[in-house]
Amino acid sequence: MIAYRAMVDVPRELVQHLGRLLAAERRARGTRRGTRALTCFYQALLVLVWFRKAEDITLLGAGFGISRATAYRYRDEGIAVLAAQAQDLHTALRRAADDGWSHVILDGKLFDCDRLTETTLSIKGETIDAWYSGKHRDFGANIQAIMRPDGLPIWTSAAMPGHLHDTSCARELGVTAALNWSSAELDLPALADSGYESAGHGIKTPIKQPADGSRLAPDNRAYNRLLRGLRWQGERGFAIMIGRWKTLRHTTASPRRIGDIVTAALHLTHFEYKYLSQGH
Repeated sequence: MIAYRAMVDVPRELVQHLGRLLAAERRARGTRRGTRALTCFYQALLVLVWFRKAEDITLLGAGFGISRATAYRYRDEGIAVLAAQAQDLHTALRRAADDGWSHVILDGKLFDCDRLTETTLSIKGETIDAWYSGKHRDFGANIQAIMRPDGLPIWTSAAMPGHLHDTSCARELGVTAALNWSSAELDLPALADSGYESAGHGIKTPIKQPADGSRLAPDNRAYNRLLRGLRWQGERGFAIMIGRWKTLRHTTASPRRIGDIVTAALHLTHFEYKYLSQGH
């Protein structure tokens, strides 16, 4: 192998922040000082390079002078401590209401992963690939997310098998119940696309075209136009994270772990957002 110098465009303060989280984790585990191959700072740097550039973990570990197994273990520790910082959905909704936002946006996305052999039964009783999405014609994990009106994600869900529809995932994860609660108790409705139709009074979705093919009434067309004008920021929320953290574009990790990886990326995104908003 040939070594070369490289740079990663993340703030040093973010590396230090993750380093502190890793140091706290080592203390909690009772790790003795000087027994690790990398310091907390360099372990944090390795994790952030993986998130930012999606480099092969074996080559990344070699660049840091550690084995493939150690590199995987250090990466997984970083993901775990970042994902542990996530707030629960109800807390995220309360914070959005306290910050004065008028609504939130619900959206789902299939995060690409390698092909899997895990199977399940379809509604028709047929054996199908559990993580294959017929809609996207690809393998992946379904992740539900809540975004602020400006597009910044505030919460992401655990990973659900890709064959499930957004509404099924949202209901099984308790997202629809939480959003109906926030609409009633916090006056914080949620906007969503037509895939979430009949998810509850607190989730506003477009009015569909009549089954007989007739045109929607003018009021309904105006409602749909206004809803689309507000809801498009939800898709921007996923784009923010995927554009910034390249490892989210495709993962070779177990698809059930994609939820933790996305949640970790969410925490990194929030840290950088606060860092930039402070004028750095």
